[in-house]
Amino acid sequence: MENVKIGKSIIGPGRPVYVVAELSANHHQKYDEAVELVRAAKQAGADAVKIQTYTPDTLTIDCDNEYFRIGKGTVWEGRRLYELYGETYTPWDWQPKLKKAAEEFGLDLFSTPFDATSVDFLEKMGVPAYKIASFELVDLPLIRKVVSTGKPVILSTGMASFEEIEDAVRIARHGGAGKLVLLKCTSGYPAVPDEMNLETIRDMREKFDAPVGLSDHTLDIAVPVCAVGMGACMIEKHLTLSRAAGGPDSGFSLVPAEFAEMVRAVRVAGRAVGAVKYGPGEREEASRIFRRSIFVVRDVKAGEVLNEQNVRVIRPGHGLAPKHLPDVLGRTAAADIKRGTPLSWDLIGPGKQTEK
Repeated sequence: MENVKIGKSIIGPGRPVYVVAELSANHHQKYDEAVELVRAAKQAGADAVKIQTYTPDTLTIDCDNEYFRIGKGTVWEGRRLYELYGETYTPWDWQPKLKKAAEEFGLDLFSTPFDATSVDFLEKMGVPAYKIASFELVDLPLIRKVVSTGKPVILSTGMASFEEIEDAVRIARHGGAGKLVLLKCTSGYPAVPDEMNLETIRDMREKFDAPVGLSDHTLDIAVPVCAVGMGACMIEKHLTLSRAAGGPDSGFSLVPAEFAEMVRAVRVAGRAVGAVKYGPGEREEASRIFRRSIFVVRDVKAGEVLNEQNVRVIRPGHGLAPKHLPDVLGRTAAADIKRGTPLSWDLIGPGKQTEK
């Protein structure tokens, strides 16, 4: 599995979790508010912020028939697509300035393009990576265009069948994108924990031999923490300054305090996952002495048979290991042994004896 570098961060197994704050439409098309979101992401401990690069005309057409109205089952029910995208897009003229602001805060900024013109625009901006949104995973020509840049590509997999993910990964790798990250995603807005199926993270990592993360639309920080336990190396979460401020995406976004708590918990989870390791850790060494071992619990004379009355397995661990008790019982003492002495082989005579 090839690790992926975005900015100064290395993303992959055994590396710190890469946390991305998705700004989406939560800037309300106000540049100052977008900068505040970037500042909030930095203060919350994120590694990167992500924006979206489209206009209503690059996503759809201005049409009012039933095909272009959103049906039931989402927070945008009844809206016209063109109208919604006109309300939510990130103005292109201030995206380069926002990237510069993010870099001044020490954050990576990259984007989700939605057509070839947005890829060309983002290339001029010099973004360090691209994300393909779940809804665009089946747009193989767009994936070809993105991977032609040679930049790392993040593929979000909401709604996708295994075969659709296979197609996207094949096109990405055939186009030269060896630097590939997959994101497990449930495209519900908001999503519910019962439908997250995070076990898929492990399966995706194995089947596609790529780093896998989570694009999360739940409002519960337990979900990304659990995902890290499943091996997620990237967490993407929507950030808003205030859910009360409204907006198309605010209902499934975290406010700064919640985002900061998520980052803290994710960092702890990432450290706790560690690596496969058996045997005592550094802080366990001092506790080994509290294991049980074989002690003499009554005074014993030389030649006396060791039995269950004068020998026991107790704490601490200075004597022979408990597994040797069957070999000890019935043997004789090689010397006088005082009560409270840890038993060792040099205190035991040869051969077993039968007590009279």
